[in-house]
Amino acid sequence: MTTLSAARGNTMYNKKLSISSKRQITIPQKFFTMLGFDNEAECFVRGNELVIRPVKSQTGGEFAEQILTDLIAEGLSGEKLLNEFKKAQKKVRPAVEAMLLEAEKAAVGETEAFSYEDVFGVED
Repeated sequence: MTTLSAARGNTMYNKKLSISSKRQITIPQKFFTMLGFDNEAECFVRGNELVIRPVKSQTGGEFAEQILTDLIAEGLSGEKLLNEFKKAQKKVRPAVEAMLLEAEKAAVGETEAFSYEDVFGVED
């Protein structure tokens, strides 16, 4: 049976799953479709939860506008612009993953946490 509840303004769906003797589960069709699963899932532990989510393919569009704006401001164009854009784009995902890892460590007290004001300063 699927149950529906509200948590922090988000809709949350629950379903009890069976685990086979080989530690396998089946993702309910409704969840599979709703979340956009394809042929891969990523799995990680967050606190005492096991999170399974669809692997999103990289579209290459992460921060593209900001990267292009900076490169054009540097005076790049043509082939040089394209080459530098590709280099910068490849650095985005590793940088974001590193930031998420640091945030996770801060959340569990493994490293120092910084407030919004620490990072961005105080608004006047």
